[in-house]
Amino acid sequence: MSTPRSSFLATALERGFIHQCTEMDALDERLCAGRAVAYDGFDCTADSLHVGSLVGIMLLRLFQRCGHRAIVLMGGGTTRIGDPSGKDEARRLLDEAEIDRNMAGIRKIFAKFLTFGDGPSDAMMVNNADWLDELRYIPLLRDIGRHFSVNRMLTQDSVRLRLERDQPLSFLEFNYPILQAYDFMELARRFDCALQIGGSDQWGNIVAGVELARRAEGRTLFGLTTPLITSASGAKMGKTAQGAVWLSSDKLSTYEYWQFWRNVEDDDVRRFLRLFTELEIAEIERLECGDINEAKKALATEATALCHGRDAAKAAAETARAVFEGGGSGSELPQTSVPRDKLTRGIPAFELFSLSGLAVSNGEARRLIRGGGARINDSVVENETTAISVADLDANGVLKLSAGRKRHVLVRPV
Repeated sequence: MSTPRSSFLATALERGFIHQCTEMDALDERLCAGRAVAYDGFDCTADSLHVGSLVGIMLLRLFQRCGHRAIVLMGGGTTRIGDPSGKDEARRLLDEAEIDRNMAGIRKIFAKFLTFGDGPSDAMMVNNADWLDELRYIPLLRDIGRHFSVNRMLTQDSVRLRLERDQPLSFLEFNYPILQAYDFMELARRFDCALQIGGSDQWGNIVAGVELARRAEGRTLFGLTTPLITSASGAKMGKTAQGAVWLSSDKLSTYEYWQFWRNVEDDDVRRFLRLFTELEIAEIERLECGDINEAKKALATEATALCHGRDAAKAAAETARAVFEGGGSGSELPQTSVPRDKLTRGIPAFELFSLSGLAVSNGEARRLIRGGGARINDSVVENETTAISVADLDANGVLKLSAGRKRHVLVRPV
């Protein structure tokens, strides 16, 4: 295609957001013609999203910054079925109360990234249960199902891979692409939504929505997918050895979030600065030419500022500086507690590291200490059975536990 004229597509291409797009030249014309509406959908499978969803959120944010209107579609209806894309087995079915709780948690996250309201370019949040709950089965089969080819559905990755591995795929899950396609057409009807955004694993579902609207109503809709984001070593974005990197500070502290970005692999910094910060390209290129650790700190602070606010990002950066450069404890470190009577009696060092969460078991804690990777108040723990007591509390009445150079916890007696 020619170089896009619309600011959204030009910027999205420059920063690496686009993997596939249906009729990009035609979409470019549509975006240049005036304000457009786009949506991305999020099922309510947990009470927070993690950084695996962040590239889609950032693209919606860019869409709004370019003067268009973004729709966040909450999957109150589709969550009850479960998206088979990228899954080897069916998702656990959630009840209504769980879905409502999860939806409430996810709503809070989007308020950090998008401006919601009634203005022409203000974002809106809608729930697909509003229309999916009203569908009747026979009319759905007759009016919508007739536009879908089972032969083609069997070729979609979400279905084909499950069948090739001889893993069960329920009829319930097989219906998911139909309902996602129907969502797109319904959003087009209600809000003149012309573009669906999604991850690369959603390409088949998105194209199905584009084709359904064309066949059923003669509408021209567009689809755009973002690339699958993995680390330079191939690890899936959003997961670490310690668990998911949540966007909610209730599930992951701001400091831990900052540390996730600070510790990305060197080869990822250039790409992540473009995707997960709003620094100008010229500033990113300047950072690339300098010290890699300074670039990582900039990535961590800018990404954290978007998710948790500038003040929280600065506090996390200062905590990291105090911990790694100044020898301080850092009040923003993750914290846990142990019963004071246990500390009074004395706790074996290996047990304390296990209780703190820095080791998943006593055995792992023992190995950590034997390998010289465990420190308490910045002093190496020499013996795994050393008794740690209230006498070891620092001047602030806490213990700073460290596993290696990057993982730290403050332990408080209660």
